[in-house]
Amino acid sequence: ESDQLVMKAHVEARRIIKELYPHIKVGLTLSLHDIQAQAGGKERAKKEWDDEFLHYLPYIKDDDFFGLQNYTRLLIGPEGQLPYPEGAVLTQMGYEYYPEGLENVIRKVYQDLKIPIMVTENGIATADDDLRCAFIKEALNGVQRSIADGIPVIGYLHWSFCDNFEWQKGYSMQFGLVAVERKTMKRAKKKSLDLLGSYRWFEEMFSRNRGT
Repeated sequence: ESDQLVMKAHVEARRIIKELYPHIKVGLTLSLHDIQAQAGGKERAKKEWDDEFLHYLPYIKDDDFFGLQNYTRLLIGPEGQLPYPEGAVLTQMGYEYYPEGLENVIRKVYQDLKIPIMVTENGIATADDDLRCAFIKEALNGVQRSIADGIPVIGYLHWSFCDNFEWQKGYSMQFGLVAVERKTMKRAKKKSLDLLGSYRWFEEMFSRNRGT
């Protein structure tokens, strides 16, 4: 019930914004897993995807863009979520390292929602910046493939610029492209910052998609 109230508020807010400022783009963002059905889990996986995304469609189908957050995948069996595969690399958040999930979710969303997509969160909590660099490369390769196939991805926001306060986990999660020494607040850029900044093809592709 609370979910429906929030969505109805979104629809009403969009109506008023468009009445007052028709040029403003309106959308919302949802955190989505790459939900993958395993043996016997097809129907349960459908339900999980409906809970995470599909039931919002009536309220967001008229938005100007969709904000997509993704960090990992979920393996779903008949009874629900399954453990990660043996030997899987886990992040500090306990998520499976799975950068391929971003492309999979972009494609899955666009099957049902034909509006531009803004990646509003994607990243990895780790002290290993080489692992972060590998994550960025694979995730952005997936974005590039999606755009090449005609999906209007209009932007990518990495989470996060600097190591941040992560709710109940405090400062123990290291998501940042920039390290922060908490005692002195001194900041030091990581290799991953330069890597992300080197993806100049984004400028042309995102500009073209924003113009469509």
